[in-house]
Amino acid sequence: MATDKVLLEVLNNRFTGIVEEMGYIIHRASFTVFIKETWDFDSALVSTDGEIFCYPRNIGVTNMLGMHMGDAIRAVGGVEPGDVIVTNDPHRTRGMCTHLPDIMMFKPLFAGGRLLCFAWCFIHSSDVGGLVPGSISPTAFDKFQEGLSIPPMKLVKAGKLNQELLDMILANVRIPEQNWGDMKALLAALTTAERRMDDVVAQYGEEAIRTAIPDLLDYGERRARQIFAAIPDGDYEFSDYVEGELFSAYHVRIKVRVEVRGSDVRLDFSGTDPQVRAAFNLPTYDKPNQWVVLGIVNYLRTTDRSLPLNRGILRPVSVAIPKGSVLNPLPFVATGVRHACGYRVSDAVLGALSQAMPQQIPAAGAGQVAIVLLSHLDGETGTYKVNVLQPMQGGCGGRPTKDGIDGVNFSAGSLRNVPTESIELEAPVFVRRYMLRDDAAPGRWRGGAGVVFEFEINVPNTIITARGMERLRLRPWGRAGASPGEVSGTVVNPGTPDEQVVGKIDVLKLAPGDVVRIVSPGGGGYGDPFERDPEMVRQDVANGFVSTAAAAAVYGVVLRDGTTVDVDATRRRRLERAPVTTAPFSYGREREEYERRLPPAVQDVVATELLAYSGSYRHFLKERVYDALLANGAVDLDAVLLRERVRAIVKAIRTKESA
Repeated sequence: MATDKVLLEVLNNRFTGIVEEMGYIIHRASFTVFIKETWDFDSALVSTDGEIFCYPRNIGVTNMLGMHMGDAIRAVGGVEPGDVIVTNDPHRTRGMCTHLPDIMMFKPLFAGGRLLCFAWCFIHSSDVGGLVPGSISPTAFDKFQEGLSIPPMKLVKAGKLNQELLDMILANVRIPEQNWGDMKALLAALTTAERRMDDVVAQYGEEAIRTAIPDLLDYGERRARQIFAAIPDGDYEFSDYVEGELFSAYHVRIKVRVEVRGSDVRLDFSGTDPQVRAAFNLPTYDKPNQWVVLGIVNYLRTTDRSLPLNRGILRPVSVAIPKGSVLNPLPFVATGVRHACGYRVSDAVLGALSQAMPQQIPAAGAGQVAIVLLSHLDGETGTYKVNVLQPMQGGCGGRPTKDGIDGVNFSAGSLRNVPTESIELEAPVFVRRYMLRDDAAPGRWRGGAGVVFEFEINVPNTIITARGMERLRLRPWGRAGASPGEVSGTVVNPGTPDEQVVGKIDVLKLAPGDVVRIVSPGGGGYGDPFERDPEMVRQDVANGFVSTAAAAAVYGVVLRDGTTVDVDATRRRRLERAPVTTAPFSYGREREEYERRLPPAVQDVVATELLAYSGSYRHFLKERVYDALLANGAVDLDAVLLRERVRAIVKAIRTKESA
């Protein structure tokens, strides 16, 4: 390392000041609720090779650290001072963008007439055209249904706005004024970053900055390797599911093997299900992109809170992702709800790591961020109004030493809720209820409670979408003898003769007076409930999370008059309990039943056999193979016979198609 350690720390803090100032500018200058209130934006400084060398700690979504900008830089070609590049295209950026609503901009920064680095930022646009208002429908099956695709192009050329490109973009969206307002906030942030970097170069010298950038990345790598080296060497496997409701009778399995060797970590996703004809695909292009490494980044940041935030911390991490899988799909698939898949990847990676480091990693959190979005036609202008109502998270999983946090999921904790006053000001709704659920997964450390959001529609021609709803069927898993979390759900007009259980929302058309109640999942618990501090159980009863009867039955805590712990009765009740076998993971009866019908070993064989076919064909074959295997009841688990059976089913399907 050529840069003095003290100077390196000083420069890292100066760079951090730049990227965080960019974030505050975007937050203050943006137009849409999703940016102003929810904070779905981000900023960074990026090396000329495309690696993030400085990243904000506390502003924006803070989950983009794994992004690599190299392919997008090369797609632009030459750059000059005053250029600003805009893009949202997953294919042409090779996974830097992962769905079309993420409008990204980056600006080359120069020193001494030579390219020094790039400033980068993005916002999640509330609409980029496409099939539905808000652009994202879970049942979209190609990217052309999801809105306008912008290859890396110069929105500003040598300081001059490319008006023709801007006009083309704004002509294809439902809320052009708001979109342009958000884009101007990005431009302002990039301009400020350029000015601040000029100040740093003037103070410390051009060569010092050019040397410090790669040194920072190297420093991040060394610090991360120290953390990885503390993990016992081994292979740790885990799997979880994206629910197939809306597009399949079967769930989409995410399987990972985390291989730890010294300070190197490899994530092998062999056995993961094929890409789907729906919007849940996650485009990675064979890279350890931001969503695939989300769980790893969270683990690193939690383990060492002073860790420098740059992409150097991910250099020890490599990936193996089957082409044509839901995590590495072929081009032009729909990817709008890729975050649902990304959060499940994080759950699976942390589930694997928790086997190596059980005292550091919590149970599964809610594992969803369902962006509830309302759109309606303005009666006077005939134009659309599009507003995000809430990013519906759920509770965190119970931790090895603490309860899960209520109403917030670790993986998406940077997204803020929208205040009720802002919702009712911006959108034609009346919020009837916004509160925590009155249940939480039992454990020595209970799971975090989910959220109840209930609102009434005030105008006609209203459409609700809610991309990313998950855990309606399969619960967030509990750890070390605790219970899994509660599932989510959606009901229209609850408690009335018109009550309708909706489940996962795709496009929901509503009339004035309709009421929608959405309940998000709770996190799983951690540890044996009979080991929970009785006083904490008493507080849970007082707060409405546990009934007096459940306190006795589930926790072994006896309360006098429902308010005071009966110490002697509690001790006796806990001693009288029959011995129990503590399972490392508790998945809930729903997943257990699903895996009785389709055991993991069967899913392994099917996933392996289907690799011989094209990615776009595998999902179709998977559905037909599972149908055929289950037609006769129990599935034969003999691996050789099963492979022969799968091959025979596929041969019959292909013969029928060619007939």
